[in-house]
Order: sequence, then structure tokens, then C-alpha cells
Amino acid sequence: MEYRWKVKQQADEDSVSALSKEINVNPALANILVNRGVDNFQKAKDYFRPDLDKLHDPFLMKDMDKAVDRILCAITAQEKILVYGDYDVDGTTSVALMYGFLKEFYDHVSFYIPDRYKEGYGISEKGVRFAAENNFGLIISLDCGIKALEKVQLASELGVDFIICDHHTPGEEIPKAVAVLDPKRKDCDYPYKELSGCGVGFKLIQAFSMRTGRDMAALNTFMDLLAVSIAADIVPITGENRVMAFYGLERINNNPRPGLKALMLRSRLVKDIDITDIVFKIGPRINASGRLEHAKASVQLLISKDLSDAVRRGELVEEVNASRKNFDENITKEAIQMIIERNAIQPYKSTVLFKQDWHKGVIGIVASRCIEQFYRPTIILTESNNKATGSARSVFDFDIYEAISECSDLLEQFGGHKYAAGLTLSVDNVVAFQEKFEKVVSERLLDIHTRPVLEIDDELLLDQINYKFYNILKQMAPFGPGNPEPIFCSNQVYVDNIKILKDKHLKFDIVQDGQVTRPTCIAFGFAEYYDMLNSKMRFNIAYEIRENTFRNTSSLQLYVKDIKFD
Repeated sequence: MEYRWKVKQQADEDSVSALSKEINVNPALANILVNRGVDNFQKAKDYFRPDLDKLHDPFLMKDMDKAVDRILCAITAQEKILVYGDYDVDGTTSVALMYGFLKEFYDHVSFYIPDRYKEGYGISEKGVRFAAENNFGLIISLDCGIKALEKVQLASELGVDFIICDHHTPGEEIPKAVAVLDPKRKDCDYPYKELSGCGVGFKLIQAFSMRTGRDMAALNTFMDLLAVSIAADIVPITGENRVMAFYGLERINNNPRPGLKALMLRSRLVKDIDITDIVFKIGPRINASGRLEHAKASVQLLISKDLSDAVRRGELVEEVNASRKNFDENITKEAIQMIIERNAIQPYKSTVLFKQDWHKGVIGIVASRCIEQFYRPTIILTESNNKATGSARSVFDFDIYEAISECSDLLEQFGGHKYAAGLTLSVDNVVAFQEKFEKVVSERLLDIHTRPVLEIDDELLLDQINYKFYNILKQMAPFGPGNPEPIFCSNQVYVDNIKILKDKHLKFDIVQDGQVTRPTCIAFGFAEYYDMLNSKMRFNIAYEIRENTFRNTSSLQLYVKDIKFD
């Protein structure tokens, strides 16, 4: 797939020069920082030295006082509390966090994860009735509930109170719960709006600890769960999320909970675990249970206190994950063939596919796979409980949630974010939805949405690439949305000493006129470029700078993102 390179504008020259001198960094690094809003010494200090003391007061969140009061009331009255969460990574880590926190000092607490296939997303009627029938006086929902108007009303009628902890965009009406914690509420003045569902849950236990005089340092034991939720839910790694991700990764790398340790062993992760490792190795394993069987297995793994027990549970999760991969691959092949056949009839701006027997648990993954090959807003639908239910994924800077909202007259339920959403509709409405969604996307899609964008932070001469530069660069981690790993380009270079690795990849040195440094490059999946590169043709190269250690010897390498020939 051809990338469109977007080299970021140079930041204000005076600001770059001032910051470069103030914190003693290379102007190229100062330029990146200023472009990311880090334009003075104090901001740089906060950025490079994340501090838990800089987390916002949780009581700034709307209804936080009511939520804490209701939990204290439940504990005083010895009421049973049900911790209720969604079946994805954010939901299961949220439940593990809240349940694990309460269970430390209160026995009358249980957790509930809805069955993806029998109950669907969010608060279910079955879950509410389970709480009432088993004498739970309070439900604390996490990563779901902000649109559960009818279910919260039903709970009230059955004598069960609700505290909602969510981070999704609310509808026009807020559920009539005892407390609704959601920084995206229009009437909520909480300073940071991009918390994960687990992050909102953390703010609640932080507030409870402040009110009751509990040891705040004890909350650090939950940072690993926060890091996993932040990474897997693809929320911006800025503000509070960046602080929590920083300390969460520190805990994962030094003292992870047994459940995460078991997953790290299964993933063969031993050190320097980062956000990417969570997204591609740890997160999918946690997700697998909820996709194919029941997500309570993932919660049980995450709250496990014993490593041997966690390893046993991790083996079961691994088996499910292997099955998930098989479903994923087969359905992806079918979907891609369907897109090819549709395109042969008519070129479409969007992809909406429906097949009754596709596995509901992997359709979100399949949507992402389709975007990798056919870069367009994509929705994959299957049949569940006599309804068409699906997952949507988007392309760079296209708001798929808004596009789906334009088709709400054909839907029974929908929710999500700019880049990912879920929806349910009548099977009879699928064709009409395909047509209307295509019309909406066609009207909104701009040229910038039609090709993947490679955002490049700056152009470098090869002699600028050295360990002094890299050692500051790596302190900009953790990387992710809102704080991506910097990508650089170098122009008019040519290749020396090129090799093909495993018939797919390339390893070569690059040379630039007038520069002494000749960095080694690793180009995964670029074997088809061998002849052109070996011809000494000049080209421009985009890359990330990484450190490679082999046989106790470390060196800098460039991880190639793209190559453009003149």
C-alpha cells in the first residue's frame, strides 16, 4: 500500500531555539517537542519525568462524591456489590482493578461479565436481573453503561442501584443512576477527557482512598492493569494517560501481577516491554476469551494471586487465542474475496460486508485486516440473536462514529469512538444500511482519507544519528496515539552491502553524500525492492531509530517505514 508522506511543519524557530538551549537538546529534538506542545522547561520536565503527584484530583469529576458516598453506604450496610464490565481488554482490566481493590478489604463483592453472544455489548437485562435475584444492592459498571437508560431504570425498579464508570461519548440523556462518572459528559469539568474505562475506574478507587485515608501508594499495584487498558483501547497517551502508562510499564517490566507475568511468558516477552508489545501480544490474548468463549476467564487470570495458578489459566487463554487466530485468518480471506468481487462491479468508498455465519468474536480484527489491504472505512457484520451485529474500523482522521450516527434511523443500537465502533440492526436493514453508509462516506471522504498517511517528524542528515540523539529520543516513551514514536526521513541516499533475509526482508547500509555515518537499516517486507536498491539508485527513506543488541553488542539501526524513489 502506498503511503502519503506528511512531513510536519517546522515549529516556531524562536521557540525551538529557546527550548533547545533551555533543556540542552538537539534542535531537531526540540522541534519535535515544540510540535507536541512541549515548549518550555516546566512542560519538558513534566514530559520527561512523569509524576503521579500530577494526576488530577478525582473529585473534579462530575458525581464522584456521590459515587464514593454510595460505596461507603454499601460497605456500612454490608450490601453485596457487583462489579460489572465489558468483555474486551479495557472492560476486563477495569473489572480486575475494581474487584481487586474492593476485595482487599470487603468480602461481599463479586464480578459479572456479559456473554458476548447471549447478552451482547454493555449492560444487559440478564445481568441486571442476575443482580436483583442474588440480592446485590449496588452495581458498579465499568467501560459501559453511559447509554443504558432502560437497563438502569429496570435496575432501579428491582431495587438495585447503579454507579456508572464509562469513557464513551454519552447520548442526549444521561442514565438515572446514583452516579455517572464519564469525563466526556458535557456537564463534567474534569480536565482530562481521554481516560480509558479502566482509567475512570482508577479515579474512583483513588477518590475512595483519599476519602477513607487509605495508603495512596498501594494504588500503584494497579498501574500494570492501567497500562494494558490504555494500550489496548488505543486511547491517547497524553496527559494523565501518559503518566499512568509510564508507571504501568515500569511495573510490568519489574513487578507484574501473576496473570500478566503468565501472559508475558506465553508471549516470550522478557524485558523492555512497551505499548506495542501490549497491543500486539498481551492484549489479544486477554481479548481472546471474550471473543470465542467467556471473558470471565481473562478476569480470573488477571486477579490471580499465584503464579502457578496464573500459568495454568494462561495456558487455557493461549489455546483460545490459537483458535481465534484460525477464525481470524479464514474469515479475513473470505472478506477480502468479497471486496474484490464487489469492486469488480462498482468502486466503493466504504466497505460494509455481512455474512450470517462469521464468528462475532473476530469481526473487529477482520475489519482492521481489510483496511490494511483496502484503505477505506470498514464495517463487518454477522448474525447474532437474529440481529445483524458488527464492528467498524476507520482510516486516518475519518470519524466513523459520526458516519454511523447519520444512519441511526436504520440501527437499533450503536456506540464507539472516532476510529472504532459497534452496531446492531435488523437483518432486513443490512442492504439499506450498506447503501446509506456508502452515501454518507462518499460525501465526507476527502483525499487525505484515501491513502494511509505516514507522518514524519523531521528530516535528518545521517551524521545527526548518534547515541546522544537516541538516548534523549527514547526518553520520549511511552509512545502511542497522541505521542507517536518519532519518524524521520533522510533524502537522496543510496544503498551499500544489501542482503535478503528469509526471502521477505532486507538488511542494508545507507550512504549520503557528505555524511560519514552509514547506518544499518532493517526493512521488513521490502524484499521486492532489492534490485532497485542494489542498483545504487538514489531514494528517500522514512524510518524509526532503534537500538539492536546482538551477542552483547549494541548498535543503532533504522527500522524502515517506507521508501520513495525519485
